Amino acid sequence: MPLQTFQAALDNLPEGVRPSILLGNGFSQAWRREIFNYEYLLDRANFGERDNEIKAIFRRFETSDFEQVMQNLIAAEIVGEAYGVEADTLEQIRSDQEQLKESLIDVISRCHPLRPNEVTNEQFRTVRAFIKSFQNIFTLNYDILLYWAINKTNREIDNFGYMRKTDGCDGQVWSQYRSQNVFFLHGGLHLYDTGTKIKKHVYIDDERIGIVDQVQENLDAGKFPLFVSEPTHEKKLHKIEHNPYLNLCYKELKALKNILFIHGHSMDDNDMHIFNQIKESEVTKVYVGIFGDPDSERNTRSRANAQAFLETHQVDVEFYDAATAPIWE
Repeated sequence: MPLQTFQAALDNLPEGVRPSILLGNGFSQAWRREIFNYEYLLDRANFGERDNEIKAIFRRFETSDFEQVMQNLIAAEIVGEAYGVEADTLEQIRSDQEQLKESLIDVISRCHPLRPNEVTNEQFRTVRAFIKSFQNIFTLNYDILLYWAINKTNREIDNFGYMRKTDGCDGQVWSQYRSQNVFFLHGGLHLYDTGTKIKKHVYIDDERIGIVDQVQENLDAGKFPLFVSEPTHEKKLHKIEHNPYLNLCYKELKALKNILFIHGHSMDDNDMHIFNQIKESEVTKVYVGIFGDPDSERNTRSRANAQAFLETHQVDVEFYDAATAPIWE
């Protein structure tokens, strides 16, 4: 049986209920898949002095998934400790884990489109209409496409229309006391922690300096954006709980009610901390987007995981055809 369309899922909502949405990488890939996938990033990644060795690990496991390789390195460290592997070797494994995370942040920023004008006005109109369907926006993505989609306005797009979406920032500084309905659950390129404040990059109009320019300048200076790039849900949760911005976003996920859409997520267990938070919320139904043949091996696993991770006596899970969601076109 074919999956229901995205619009059919919206039409089936109870009257007066506005859903929220959790976005995964499929949201960004729908704009330009060749940029926002691990194959592209791995091809352009540089792991410094360990480049040959780390890329050999990717080839050995026949994957381009950075998180999978990080998980394998953690497993190697644990097994090595149990078997009494030399301390120098264990230290190299730990060092490679950190190199992998730093290189992922670096390559994402350097492969990211530089300016919002790379997104057409028609694409902005479409994605803004999509976003307006939802009360709260949660994203697991690091890129700034969503940031652009919410903040980019001009007469050609929607006559300077106001999105009524806020990220909790007063100018460049985030405050937990400001209203917020856009949440970057795993951080983002535009966010950084000064040690005393959470700040965001903004376009500096008088100097024509874009957000990605500022990110790259910080990276060149050894300053990294606020990222949750840990490979397991336990390590991700540990980092989230120790950062005020990330922790508030995470708590807001638990505060959700009624209906939630999940779009562009593979439903893998490395985000179990997210699914557990949804299960503890007052959400009563979750619509999960499935891209491609719903009976493929990958999507069969995604559907089974969605039901296993989210479905309870009070949470119902339904699926829709992700390709029918008008995100960018």
